[in-house]
Amino acid sequence: MEVSFTPTFFRSMKSLPTALQEEVFEKIDLFRDPANHQALKVHKLRGKLKDCFSFSVNYKIRVVFEYLSTKPREARAWWRPLLQWR
Repeated sequence: MEVSFTPTFFRSMKSLPTALQEEVFEKIDLFRDPANHQALKVHKLRGKLKDCFSFSVNYKIRVVFEYLSTKPREARAWWRPLLQWR
């Protein structure tokens, strides 16, 4: 799966410790394979982010994204204001 990142994502990543940045990218690598979506507990959001999905990196950080294509082989994710602290 192709994954695109927004500039906001990279700005958010800079504020995190290196070990946490590595953990985020490990989860994103798992996310690229749709077979791992159940293990990551990918879920649809409600409210203001009703068109988005999310998965947790750890208990404090989650990644919020949007699918830009509905075709499985062309599925791309666009990462929104991305690292949201709970």
